[in-house]
Amino acid sequence: MAVAIQIRPNQRLYLRDPQDTRLGRNIIKHSILLIDEIGFEQFTFKKLAERIQSTEASIYRYFENKHNLLTYLVAWYWEWVGFQIDFNTMNIPDPEEKLRIAIRSLVEASMENPAVDFVNESVLHRVVIDEGIKAYHTKQVEEENRDGFFMKYKSLVQKIADLVREVNPKFPYATALASNLFEMTNNQVYFAKHMPGLTDIRIEGDDLAQAREMMEYFVFKLLKD
Repeated sequence: MAVAIQIRPNQRLYLRDPQDTRLGRNIIKHSILLIDEIGFEQFTFKKLAERIQSTEASIYRYFENKHNLLTYLVAWYWEWVGFQIDFNTMNIPDPEEKLRIAIRSLVEASMENPAVDFVNESVLHRVVIDEGIKAYHTKQVEEENRDGFFMKYKSLVQKIADLVREVNPKFPYATALASNLFEMTNNQVYFAKHMPGLTDIRIEGDDLAQAREMMEYFVFKLLKD
């Protein structure tokens, strides 16, 4: 079944909403592709401008710097995953099944959004795994947190924490488990792809089944002990 959602990250992340213009949408589309291709460290507005046949100045009219652009993309992803969890757990009465669906959504984030043709969710998923942590592991994190940069992330974590509490209302660390679930998932997929000596799972192409199985093992082992 096709689903569609309009996603709007925190307005403090941008100077002008990129979704409102063709150039802005091009900036979003090609920044995802370029970061995936060369990495965030090598990514610059100059390179992005060359890719979209525009100017650096035009990009700076939308984003103050490349950090805010990355955080915008990651926030977009957080909200997209949260929507997937809500959509896929709708009318599911079993708490354990809902939590399994949430884990699958975190690991795979595979459903495409037909309402947005300028975001390739599969590529964005790779960007978040490889680069997402750089959006909030910064010296400015507390100030940016006060400005609401990470509201989508906190909302996603609380959504999962609520599902954890449905499975085991007495579990004392639901929020910590939820945030660690997201971070651990991305770390383990990253390790499997780039530093396999640091994990026990293997990733073949886009098949993340082993990552999902491992996350389910850890989560339900904790909640049932």
